[in-house]
Amino acid sequence: MTPPLLERADTVLVVVDLQSRLLSHIPGAEAVVDRAVRLVRAARVLDLPILWTEQEKLGPTDPRVVEALPGIEPIRKLDFGCFGCDAFSPALRATGRGTLLLVGIEAHICVAQTALQALQADYGVHVAADAVASRDPLHRDLALRRIEAAGGVVTCWESALYELLERAGTEEFRACLPLVKGA
Repeated sequence: MTPPLLERADTVLVVVDLQSRLLSHIPGAEAVVDRAVRLVRAARVLDLPILWTEQEKLGPTDPRVVEALPGIEPIRKLDFGCFGCDAFSPALRATGRGTLLLVGIEAHICVAQTALQALQADYGVHVAADAVASRDPLHRDLALRRIEAAGGVVTCWESALYELLERAGTEEFRACLPLVKGA
């Protein structure tokens, strides 16, 4: 069952296929990448594990995303859902976390299949709706509704961040505040 609130000790950020070739066809791609990068930077501050995937044959991940992920290698996949990739499940299990926070593209294909596979495997799923997109906005909206109907939580990047922070006045809060103020 998906917990209604994200918990820092149980959350892994999963960045799905934010590849330049795909992004060039996505309405609002700049905002999606910006919000995803903000969550990546926050995850680094909060010591959250991050898994990052690339769909094979679609070229490299957007350079802004790569820059925010030093020291982390992408998991390359042919399957649309991340759980179909042989390297993904062991990497996820190695984090010891039970809830995925998803960002990326395309919402109705790779993000949705990953979310639904995670729910079937008894992981919790939160999707930052403003950090996912599809070529067709209707497809994105339908995917988010489907994920929610299956038991996932649809949220926004800033709500996710504040749930992970839990309180003001901490060093982590101060470190993440510029991410919000720059929004």
